[in-house]
Amino acid sequence: MSNPLALENQLCFAVYSTMLALNKTYRQVLKPLGLTYPQYLVMLVLWQQDEQTVSGIGERLFLDSATLTPLLKRLEFMGLITRQRSTQDERQVIINLTPMGNDLHALAQAVPSCMIAAIQRDPEHLQSLRRELEIVRSALFAHAAN
Repeated sequence: MSNPLALENQLCFAVYSTMLALNKTYRQVLKPLGLTYPQYLVMLVLWQQDEQTVSGIGERLFLDSATLTPLLKRLEFMGLITRQRSTQDERQVIINLTPMGNDLHALAQAVPSCMIAAIQRDPEHLQSLRRELEIVRSALFAHAAN
């Protein structure tokens, strides 16, 4: 690497610009579902396991409550989820899918294959890339905690 400060040598820029391209592609793919990419991530978490706390969803998505709450309010307004205070602990807000939110799951089944087609890589390659990014993410979070 001749110039360590050259833009094209920056891992951060490769990840950032890739995320911009991913968001642009997801915007097109998710349009029929009426979801933004962050809303889609919340729905993925709930489709995997319904009835979760806001903090539980935030942990899964690496989002704080201040970022997550407006997303959840919008999903509630759209009729996809309900939010209600826990009867055991009023500090906790429980998120549940509505029947409409559950029904959207069937439409979302096409999203992964659309994204694989757009990326033009085989699923095994993408799984390997995902695992590598998870390792990088874990190392960075561990470093940031110090």
